[in-house]
Amino acid sequence: MIKDFNIRDNNWDLLYLHHSLYMDTLWEVADSFSLELSTSINLVSTQYADNFQDLNSVLNLTFLWAESEEFNNYIILPDLQSLSYHAPLLVSIILEKEFIQEKKQFIIRNSDKEKEFVNKLRDRLGFIAITNIISCKILEYIIQAFASIVEDPWNKFSKLVNITKWSKAFVEWRLQ
Repeated sequence: MIKDFNIRDNNWDLLYLHHSLYMDTLWEVADSFSLELSTSINLVSTQYADNFQDLNSVLNLTFLWAESEEFNNYIILPDLQSLSYHAPLLVSIILEKEFIQEKKQFIIRNSDKEKEFVNKLRDRLGFIAITNIISCKILEYIIQAFASIVEDPWNKFSKLVNITKWSKAFVEWRLQ
């Protein structure tokens, strides 16, 4: 969360000797997003006065997740201040590449293969006796039997496909 908050406070501006009532509300908002006030590498002002009577100040603040690599690792660029007298803040945020499994074994929804798979399961599941589960050992046996019954038809009717983020199959699979 990076912004010109227009709040002067001695917590982030050492030249300012007062405490702002708005600072507490800002802390609460930042905390609700698990963010903390980050400190720049170069401790300089972010807003520069346009006359000699006023002091430069720190109004642009950066709140980041404290565990991020970027925390306390950004730069204020006072040489690039614009006509508004604010110095830009340079924060480099590393975006991680989205992991997409390259291959996925599945059966296409509403296909003939899906119907055959369901029919084969329906036929085979009738052979599992589930009315006499009296111990964990019997339950484990039933679960193993179920896994065996599902495995053969699954291997027979499903197919292994390459997945990319643009694959129609990937999009359909994510929507399921």
